[in-house]
Amino acid sequence: MNILYPKNLCVALVIAITSLCSLTTKAQEQKSTWIWYPGDFEIWLSNDMQNRRTERGTFFPPFWRMDSHYVLVEFHKVFNLTEPEDIEIFAEGRYNVKINGKMVSGYPKKLTIPAGQQKINIKIHNQGHVPALYIKGKTIKTDNTWLVTFEDKEWIDETGKASDQSGTTYVKAGTWNFNTPDNKPSAFKLATRPQEAINTEKKGNQQVIDFGKNTFGFVKLHQLKGKGKIQIYYGESKEEALGTKTCETFDIFDINNVSAKDSVLELSKAFRYVNIVTDPEVSIAKVSMLYEYLPMKDRGRFTSSDAELNKIWDVSKYTMELTTREFFIDGIKRDRWIWSGDAYQSYLMNYYLGFDSESVKRTTLALRGKEPTMSHINTIMDYTFYWFLGIYDYYLYTGDKEFIELAYPKMQSLMEFCLQRRNKDGLMQGLSGDWIFIDWADGLSKKGEVSFEQLLLCRSLETMALCADILKDQKAKDFYSAEAKSLKSKIFNYYWNESKQAFAHSRIDGKQTDNVTRYTNMFAIFFDYLNAQQKQGVKQNVLLNDNIQKIMTPYMRFYELEALCAMGEQNYVMKEMKDYWGGMLKLGATTFWEEYNPAKSGAEHYTMYGREFGKSLCHSWGASPIYLLGKYYLGVRPTAPGYENYTIEPHLGGLKWMQGSIPTPKGEIELYVSTSEIKVKSPVGTGTLKINNKKKPVCKDATIKTVGKNQYELQVEKGREYLVKL
Repeated sequence: MNILYPKNLCVALVIAITSLCSLTTKAQEQKSTWIWYPGDFEIWLSNDMQNRRTERGTFFPPFWRMDSHYVLVEFHKVFNLTEPEDIEIFAEGRYNVKINGKMVSGYPKKLTIPAGQQKINIKIHNQGHVPALYIKGKTIKTDNTWLVTFEDKEWIDETGKASDQSGTTYVKAGTWNFNTPDNKPSAFKLATRPQEAINTEKKGNQQVIDFGKNTFGFVKLHQLKGKGKIQIYYGESKEEALGTKTCETFDIFDINNVSAKDSVLELSKAFRYVNIVTDPEVSIAKVSMLYEYLPMKDRGRFTSSDAELNKIWDVSKYTMELTTREFFIDGIKRDRWIWSGDAYQSYLMNYYLGFDSESVKRTTLALRGKEPTMSHINTIMDYTFYWFLGIYDYYLYTGDKEFIELAYPKMQSLMEFCLQRRNKDGLMQGLSGDWIFIDWADGLSKKGEVSFEQLLLCRSLETMALCADILKDQKAKDFYSAEAKSLKSKIFNYYWNESKQAFAHSRIDGKQTDNVTRYTNMFAIFFDYLNAQQKQGVKQNVLLNDNIQKIMTPYMRFYELEALCAMGEQNYVMKEMKDYWGGMLKLGATTFWEEYNPAKSGAEHYTMYGREFGKSLCHSWGASPIYLLGKYYLGVRPTAPGYENYTIEPHLGGLKWMQGSIPTPKGEIELYVSTSEIKVKSPVGTGTLKINNKKKPVCKDATIKTVGKNQYELQVEKGREYLVKL
């Protein structure tokens, strides 16, 4: 098979070495894996992925600072061996080895380490890829118990003796799932599988291929033969593929194939339709593709009595599948980048779908990059704050304290950057280089001190306090808690308008503006910053008020509908979901879009950013029904880290029945709900089933408590099945 435009791939230096260590019984059961400086693989991989984007044949990189991995790192571990042991070490890069402070000459591929306490240091340099290490032995294995540093501060005196003290800071090594010597981090690629077109329209030297739905991967040209030019135009819609002057992506190249051969294009593309125009001397027998994807277990499920809602969930799931790649990205056509605001929603949807904690960690680390902090994440102020929020959510859903320990120093330095940029009133205001995004909305003011940014900063400070508490950093907890309390008071003093029963959008020159928007108000509801009266005021005067500027992006509809669900408006939200996402389905959507305005018609739906086909028709933030249906209809959410405690509070929202599974760190919570019964089975923790019913439900095998008028609770223990009659 001929590969068009082959990449000049850097060949990593992989060398086998041997080392010795003794491990505990638990460690002995672990397998060896490749290790690196934590965050470096994620940064390197994100650089590679985000710089693959092209726009009309032109290289189109991100426009924020891109950091690099540390090119020289040292790995370290001390072992106590009961007997000598032979090991092999594989290194990506040039390296040296020291045993008990003594350098081993050359590049040893195998070593025998004697019994006793042995200190192993291996230093690796790699400019092009991440310095990485793999050790294979009977008991000595590389894993995340190894320590690594990018800053070796060892020094020697005038006699050449090494210092007994060192200022070197070591951290736990980073890992993923590279568990064999041949499975090198530098060679990582997503999986592919063949995918056929459903229809081909041929006319002369042109053919338009339809793959049936939006997809992502590499076009394959079968039995390509002849001499001449090939022009390939891609489209998420047929109009885009045929719009050769305005489509967002294309490939144009020359071939000279005397004999027919199959060829796969080098760069992946997003498309449903492919429009291929060739010179008369060029022939192509067939066009197919290699679908590129991140393998993931199918864990979260939802189905119901409403066929349209089921379709909405299925298309949301497929949208998430496409945008969950090396990282959680925004869209598959554009931007193909990691945006913190988009990623934050992807994390939440992921917890109700694949529960892929590794993708959350990779994306979080890639977004943060390296010190020093010079700008907001993605240059966007609100996207910096979403980054903080995502970390505590991760801990709540997974219970993974180790990741909090890794992220905490990065959180501290980023928060310090934010706090230093406050104005004299202690508020965030856009400075030079800051992008105040919030949402794509016509005429949305970003001037002055925007209340939405203050609200997100307040929640970020609360997140810092929570993480400080997890790590027993009492001084930091007290500081962040006090800052959050002070800022929350200012938010109400400066922005709450009692007569409007809503937060104002902004302050300019110290004065509250008249403008009221949905953003601050809806976030304040599910942040639980409002009392019951204020919540009702916001609901009536803002969320259900058609005079307040409407939201046109699935991005912010996510939060708008969450706020309404948090106030028990599941029936209303069900109608909104069916109107909004169902509206896209009625227009033929096979994935959900970046923006949807029902007032538009025809090809108007594809326009954005002043470009005829600028809109992404597969955008991660379009998949929010996954989250809404899992958390607010099936009603499952953790109340203690890792689902040690959780609630199940189902709401049918007008459905006759629904059933689904919610993934947790220890399996899936299975749930069936109808107008007459509830069935629950859980593999994790202790749950509380909350039931709103006119009469007291009955469960033969458990006690149901009355906790209020028409309010009942049942304790759910792991491993048991419950049948509740309503």
